[in-house]
Amino acid sequence: MTLLAGKVAIVTGAGRGLGRAHALALAAAGADVVVNDLGATLTGVGADRTPAQEVVAEIEGLGARAVADGENVADFEGARRLVERAVETFGRLDILVNNAGILRDRMLVNMEEAEWDAVIDVHLKGHFAPTRHAAAHWRERAKAGEELHARVINTSSPSGVFGNIGQANYSTAKAGIAAFTIVAAQELGRYGVTVNCIAPNARTRMTESAFELPPSDGGNDPLEPGKNSPVVVALCADAAQGITGQVFHIFGGAVDMLQPWSPGERFTRESAWVAEELLQELLERLPDGVRPEPLGVTIQKVGGEYVVKS
Repeated sequence: MTLLAGKVAIVTGAGRGLGRAHALALAAAGADVVVNDLGATLTGVGADRTPAQEVVAEIEGLGARAVADGENVADFEGARRLVERAVETFGRLDILVNNAGILRDRMLVNMEEAEWDAVIDVHLKGHFAPTRHAAAHWRERAKAGEELHARVINTSSPSGVFGNIGQANYSTAKAGIAAFTIVAAQELGRYGVTVNCIAPNARTRMTESAFELPPSDGGNDPLEPGKNSPVVVALCADAAQGITGQVFHIFGGAVDMLQPWSPGERFTRESAWVAEELLQELLERLPDGVRPEPLGVTIQKVGGEYVVKS
């Protein structure tokens, strides 16, 4: 497969799970890959180069080129060094897949400040910092007259776009990533850079700690991380130049291109509302009230097929 022949990609959090699957898929499509992974625990503690090095060995086994990188993507200068390493090693950068993340789940009333800060830092800043440095690299190339087909793929989550109890920090960060995607797409399009986002469903360390998942049955498992990677590869192709600023929710073979916020229910009058009148209007239109439903997702096998139930 040569869909991405000659491309150079960075994948963050690529030592395990989704990141590993994306790195392998990009390599199989012809890209050289910088496999970035700090090698921390699920909660973001410690460091270990082994997972990234193992993925590099897998990619080299495919006959492709790869290099391991252990930078912390939430560190601004570390993210700069990551981008520089891609350029110095392979001569260019075409694709950035932001995937690194951690979990520190807790109910809001019990969440500690450090648990909030750590998750926001790794997810949100860990998307911003590599994108910022990659964008500067691409801007310079565009200013030099090069026609670019550069790509940023961000990683949100069903918890980010639908919400999930016990994940105020994680869901907030993942929602912010979806918003970041839209703004980055608007700003970077002038340089030939598209920015899209996936909200994947996958069996990983993170989801197995947060949800009750059915046991895997091998190739038919819609939660196998690699089921999400074809969307990443497709969005990175040159032919996808016109697709940007979108969020794709993925479950096995089902891909939903999500719609952004819409006006929804509208309450209008000729002049500004009086509080008492608006309250009466709300009560008349919403006699049973209105509230967000918890994600509460369970994934079950029914009639030989996996289905999502909430």
